[in-house]
Formats: sequence, structure tokens, C-alpha cells
Amino acid sequence: MGSQSINLLPGTLLSFQELIDEDGLMEMRAVVKLHAKDLGFSIVNQTKIVTAASELGRNVLEHGLGGTVKAETVNADGRVGLRLIFADKGPGIENLDLALTDGYTTKSGMGLGLTGSKRLMDEFDLTSAPGTGTTIVVAKWK
Repeated sequence: MGSQSINLLPGTLLSFQELIDEDGLMEMRAVVKLHAKDLGFSIVNQTKIVTAASELGRNVLEHGLGGTVKAETVNADGRVGLRLIFADKGPGIENLDLALTDGYTTKSGMGLGLTGSKRLMDEFDLTSAPGTGTTIVVAKWK
């Protein structure tokens, strides 16, 4: 499955949360871990999913000035997956290629949030433009 397919598959909503502060980020991590566990992901894959969600959620807070995360189950070709959709109405990303380069950061971090999350998940799709906010959709398959 290519990255475009995750946006086309119908999903079943598991949860919807606003991300506006650190408390919301901590709650989101716990909820995502519970969903991954309930769907039967291994401990290793639960950790990958929660780590990616944590990085993307932090980006929503720091760069997008807050936003939302939606968790859904998806089914395709006899497989079950967990899809996470992070959205914000922040300033957007001016240069997507640069933002997806290991080590690039606009803050004090290591610059591995987006690229690290992309490597941890099976599918990754980023949509952004200056002034329009950013939406990132990731999925992990069992």
C-alpha cells in the first residue's frame, strides 16, 4: 500500500482529541497506546506507534499552535491497521522537502520528529502549505 491509500480507506473512529497543552499530549499518548494494545499490536509496535504519535503531537503543539488528533481502525486486504490523523491550523510548512530532511529543525530539537515518525510507521502522508496549517496521516499495520 502506498501512502495515498491511507487517506482513501474508510476508517472506524476510535477517538478524537484536541491537543492544546502538555496535559492533552500526555493523555493522547495514553489513549493511542490503549488503542494499539486493544488492536493486538506487539509491545515493540505499540512503542513505535506511541513514539511517532508523541513526536507528531509535539509538533502540533509547538509548530501548529495546537490542533487535533483522530485515531481510527482501518481494514484492507485482511489486515487491521491503526491510523492517526494530526491536524493543526498553524502557519504551515514552507519547505516540505527541507522539513523531511533528517536533522533539520526550526527549534532546539534534534530534527528527527517528522522523519523519525515516518520511519516508525508503515505509511506517512503530510499535507501543508504556508498559512493553511498541516495535516499528517500515519498508519501502522498488523
